[in-house]
Amino acid sequence: MLTQDLISENIPPIKLSDTGTKALKWMDEFKVAHLPVVDNGQYFGLVADADIFDLNSPEKTIGEQLEDLELDDIHVTEGQHIYDAIKIMNENRLSIVPVLNKDKHYLGVISMSNLMEKIGSVSSITEPGSVLILEVNYQDYSLSQIAQIVEGNNARILSVFLNNNPENGTIDVTLKINKTDVSGILQTFQRYNYFIKSAFQVDSDYFDDLKTRYDALMNYLKM
Repeated sequence: MLTQDLISENIPPIKLSDTGTKALKWMDEFKVAHLPVVDNGQYFGLVADADIFDLNSPEKTIGEQLEDLELDDIHVTEGQHIYDAIKIMNENRLSIVPVLNKDKHYLGVISMSNLMEKIGSVSSITEPGSVLILEVNYQDYSLSQIAQIVEGNNARILSVFLNNNPENGTIDVTLKINKTDVSGILQTFQRYNYFIKSAFQVDSDYFDDLKTRYDALMNYLKM
């Protein structure tokens, strides 16, 4: 999925002829903390509500106060993957991210709400089933083996997300599985010495027993 597929049709850019007051009004209306400053297709940068609040004369136009505004040249380009947009929004704590074409002309913005809605539609979040989180040593990670374990229990993996844990050299593997009863899958993962960090929509008695045994093992190792 590419950035141009997520452009919002509802959030307009601020023009140089618009006032800071108008920008704040639009931010409030569209529930965002940032807006792009654009004139005749040229992208000048991203302005935050905090920057406008700091202006001495918010009733003046943006063009008149460009030197007083700290516009950030933050954007993604059409053709980039959705993950690039997520990364930039997360690193810069943005409510939107502008999209430019390869000639640096403004195309529109991706909003956080659009992003989350799209992620939900493609990651099987709304599909019935279970979610498992495995903690795996980075060098031991094998998606093919994980898939074989799941499929060997007559289930399918609907989506996979990875999260690095650099402090201990592991990764969290989050699996969405199409079955609500995953007791057999958990047993198989345990047999292959996988650490099951979390499980949802699983038989509570089994998981409580699994946690009890894990805690007992940890207490034993600390002795």
